[in-house]
Amino acid sequence: MNATQPTMPPRENLVEVRDLVKWFPVQKGFLEQFIAGRQEHVRAVDGVTFDIRRGEVFGLVGESGSGKSTTGRAIIRLLEPTSGEVWFDGLDLGSLNAEEMRRMRRRMQVIFQDPMASLNPRMSLGSAIGHALEIHYPERRDEHRDMVTQMMERVGLAPARFYYDKYPHQISGGQRQRVVIARALVTHPDLVLADEPIAMADVSVRALLLDLMVELKNDLNLTYLFITHYLATAKYICDRIGVMYLGRLCEVGDLPEVYSNPLHPYTRALLAAVPVPDPHRRRTEAMPEGEIPNPINPPPGCRFHPRCPLAEEICSAEEPEYREASPGHWVACHLA
Repeated sequence: MNATQPTMPPRENLVEVRDLVKWFPVQKGFLEQFIAGRQEHVRAVDGVTFDIRRGEVFGLVGESGSGKSTTGRAIIRLLEPTSGEVWFDGLDLGSLNAEEMRRMRRRMQVIFQDPMASLNPRMSLGSAIGHALEIHYPERRDEHRDMVTQMMERVGLAPARFYYDKYPHQISGGQRQRVVIARALVTHPDLVLADEPIAMADVSVRALLLDLMVELKNDLNLTYLFITHYLATAKYICDRIGVMYLGRLCEVGDLPEVYSNPLHPYTRALLAAVPVPDPHRRRTEAMPEGEIPNPINPPPGCRFHPRCPLAEEICSAEEPEYREASPGHWVACHLA
């Protein structure tokens, strides 16, 4: 009689990102490239390290152009990383071939920012949601319609028979976002990349969509990588956050800790910019001036130093160490 093998407990970290880099070559004419003498690159993501714990909502926040979306897409290999490692549930995604990665995509799905752009206008809502089932569960074809209608009901597209044969242009923006959510969740993934998932929705329905995402996370045991440039949104849904600036992480930690004790000047500036409905409250934190520098030629040292109101000489001379300032609270700043 064979002894029963002990069941391994699930890993605490569903995703582990190590020194992730994604550079894009700058397209130039032959003469321009000959004069430059080298191939230039946009350093969209430039050495990012963090973990996503199973069952949590990990938020990536920062200004537009900081590398948040590129990081998310490189993690799930919608973009091939230039270098670095991404481990998913103990598997090195970089070691998987195309067919193995295709099978893995059932466990990793995306909610895109613009539902109208991500939905085929010639495909009915039911077909759009069920397309992933055709790819990942062809052997269960007879069950596809029931699986789709059940997910439509769960995301609030009820009764499902009313929406199943409609097309994207026939429903509202908030309903289209529910379709995109249903499409991402119908395969019952482990990880969902939510890339600015409520940015295109009307203000009146954003809170409803966030409540729906939290409810579905709890019901379906999901893990979210939630990308947003709205810190108020991150505060509403995230358990931990990472603050990105010019392709690198400035600060990572539990959301309550980062909000109550921000260590990086950029984090403090972002928090100070969040509107507060109090006419008597004055902003006490100095705001950064100017725009994010060119990612083709990022500044030396700390990349935030040209805009930092607290910058000292060392900030432009040396790159700050990314270190654990307190348990679970990481920062890259000479002054922290």
